[in-house]
Amino acid sequence: MPNILFNYRCAVKVVVSSMSAMTTLILWNYAVCAGEIARPEKIAQSISAPTNEQEPPIEITVTGKVLNQPVFSPFRREGTVKDSTRPVYVITGEEMEAQGARTVREALRFLPGVLPDGTVGTEVNALSGQFIRGSNSEQVLILLDGRPINNLGGGGFDLSEITTNNIERVEVLPGGGSTLYGSDAIGGVINIITRRPTDKVTTQAGVILGAYGLNQQTITNSGKIGDISWVVGYNRTEADNNYPFSIPEANFEGTRKNNDTLYNNFNVKLEANLGKRNTLALSTLYLSKDQGVPGGVPIPFPQFGQGYFNSLTERDAPAGSRPRGDRKYTDQVLTDLTWNSKLGGGNDSLITARVYADFINTRFDSRASYSERYDNEQNSYGIQAQHNWKFAKNQTLVYGFDYRNVSASNSTFNYLRNTDTTSYDDSISQGALFARYEINFTPSFSVNLGLRQDFNSLANGSFTSPSIGAKLAVTDSTTLRANYIRNFRAPTLFDLYARGSTFVGNPNLRPENGDSYDIGIDQKLWNFGLLRVTYFSNTISDLIAYNFAVPVATYENIGLVRTTGIEAALNVQLAKNVYAFVNYTLNDPRILKSVNSAEVDKELRFAGADSLNLGISYETPQGLYAGILMHSLGSYPINNTNTESLSGYTTFDFKTRIPLSDNLVFTGSVDNILNQRYQLFPGYPDAGRVFQVGLNATF
Repeated sequence: MPNILFNYRCAVKVVVSSMSAMTTLILWNYAVCAGEIARPEKIAQSISAPTNEQEPPIEITVTGKVLNQPVFSPFRREGTVKDSTRPVYVITGEEMEAQGARTVREALRFLPGVLPDGTVGTEVNALSGQFIRGSNSEQVLILLDGRPINNLGGGGFDLSEITTNNIERVEVLPGGGSTLYGSDAIGGVINIITRRPTDKVTTQAGVILGAYGLNQQTITNSGKIGDISWVVGYNRTEADNNYPFSIPEANFEGTRKNNDTLYNNFNVKLEANLGKRNTLALSTLYLSKDQGVPGGVPIPFPQFGQGYFNSLTERDAPAGSRPRGDRKYTDQVLTDLTWNSKLGGGNDSLITARVYADFINTRFDSRASYSERYDNEQNSYGIQAQHNWKFAKNQTLVYGFDYRNVSASNSTFNYLRNTDTTSYDDSISQGALFARYEINFTPSFSVNLGLRQDFNSLANGSFTSPSIGAKLAVTDSTTLRANYIRNFRAPTLFDLYARGSTFVGNPNLRPENGDSYDIGIDQKLWNFGLLRVTYFSNTISDLIAYNFAVPVATYENIGLVRTTGIEAALNVQLAKNVYAFVNYTLNDPRILKSVNSAEVDKELRFAGADSLNLGISYETPQGLYAGILMHSLGSYPINNTNTESLSGYTTFDFKTRIPLSDNLVFTGSVDNILNQRYQLFPGYPDAGRVFQVGLNATF
C-alpha cells in the first residue's frame, strides 16, 4: 500500500491504485478517527481478496475526513456523515483537546448550526444555552450515547456539567429529531458519545493551569484483558473566576465576585464479550459541581445606561454590588446497562436493549439575596430496545420502542419563615414505537421514511412524528439532499404545575409542535476541499411561554415562530499540513402569531444571532497543531418586541498542541486575544482575554 499522510485531525491525502487498497485505507482511517487502533488482522478479515483488475487512481483528501466521520444520531445506528440525508456536524475528542475545550458547552463553540453563546458568562462553569434554528435550550434534545438526559421537571440540560476528558465526539443534528427520539427534539439533537475502551492497557494523566485560578487535573485508565475491557476516569476542575469586566453599553467596569467553581466528575465504563455475538456494557457518570452564583453585574444606580439597564430595580440590577453568598450545588448520576446481540451468522442484524437510571439533584441556596433555598430532584428510569436489520442488499430497517418515567419535585425553603413550600411533585411517563426504513434505489439515490408514535401520561401528550429524507449523487463531486421532519415538545412539570408568589403553571397546555424542512448540497472542490450548504425552514407552533398580560402570570400556548436560514461549512487543505475552515449560520426567527400584537413580525429574542467561524491551522502527522480561530456573533434582540438588544462581537483565539515526546504533549491557548468586551446575556459579561497551558502524559 502506498505511503499514507495522516495528520492530527484525521485528514489524509493518498493515491491508491486499486479498489481493495482504497478499502484498506478507508477502514484504517475510520478506525483511527474513531479513536481506535486498527489491527492488520482485523482489517484483513473485513476485506475480500484483491483482484487482478486495476482501477484508476483515487485520491482521498480533507473531503474524506469530513464525510467519513462516524455518526449515530441521524440513523439511530452507526453510520457516516456521507450516508446521512441530514446535515450533521461533529467535533472529535482530539479536536476538543487541540482547542482547549474543557466542557461540552465549550466544544460547540466553532460548529455551524448551533449558537452556543446563549449563556450567562464565558467561564468554565457558565450555564449553557443552545439555540438551533429558532429554538431554545428546552427545545433541543440532549443525548448521552444515544439516550435522553433532558430534565423533564424544568427542561433542558446544562452542557457545562459534562467535562470533555471522557468524550470521544459530540454530534449536532439541527432541524429536529422527534421521529427517532421523541419529545424535546423540536429544534435539534446534540448527541454526546463517551470514550470506548482501548485494546491495550493505557493510562492518561493531564493538568491544565490558566487564568483566574483555573486548575484542572484528569486521569484515565483504559484497557482490555481477555473478554473484559474498561475505561475509568476522574476530572477535578477548580477556578475562582474573579475577573475584571466591562459593560460598554453602560460605560461601567468592575470585578466579578462569588464566581468560583469546583468540579469532581467520575466516569466508569465496563464492557464484556459474551461470546463472539453478544456484548454487555455498564456505563456510569457521576457529575458534581459546587459554584458561586454572582448574579447580575454591579452597576451603580446613577450610572444606569439606556434600555434594559433602566428597567432594573435596585434589588435586581446591582445584585453583585453588595456581598452575596448565593451558591448552586449539582449532584448527578447517569448510568445505563446495554446489551448488543448479533443475530444470524453475519453482521446485518443487531438487537440492542438498554436500561438506564438517572438521578439529578440541584440546590440553589439564595440565602444572601432572597433568604430562600430552591431544591430540585429528578429520578429517571428508562428502557430502549431496537433492531437494526439490513434485510436486503439495498434496504435497512431500524425499529423499536422507548419508555421513560421521570419523577421530579421542586420546593422552596424560606429561612426567615422556616417554611418549606412545594411547587410541584409529580411524574411523567413517556412511551413510543418508532421505525425508520431506508432504501437505496441506485448507488447514487436513496430515500428514508420514518414514523414514531409517542404516548404521554399527561393530558394532550401523545404525538405522531413522520419524516422523509432523500439523497441524490448527481456526480462524483455533487450530492443533493432534502428532508422533512415533524417534531414536538411535551410540556415540563414546571410548565404544568409550578406555583410561585407571582405565577402558576397551566395543566391544560398543549405540546409545542413543529415542521422542519431543509435542502442542501455537498460539493467536493476538486482534490482539496468540501463545501456543504443547507437552506432550512423550521416552524414551532403552540409555543409555550409566559403570558404576563393576565392578573397572575402563567404559561400558555401563545405563539407561532418560523425560522428560515442557511448553514454553510467549508473545509479546505491550502497546502501540505495547512488546513482551513469557515462556517456561517444565518438565522431569521420571526414571530408570526402571539397574544401580544406588538411581537408579531418581530425577531424572536436571543435565537436570531448570525454566527461566523473561521480557522486556519498547521498540523503534522506527528500531532503538532497550531491554529488561529475566529468566532463572530451578530447582534440580537433580548426581548420579543425588539426594543432592546445586545451588540455582536468578534474574538480571535490561538490554540496549540505540541508533542514533546512519544508520551508527553503540551497544550496551550490564548482566547479573546484582542480582549474584546461584550455580553452574552444582559448583565453577564465575558471574562476578557484568558490563557491556559497544559501537559498530557500517556503511559
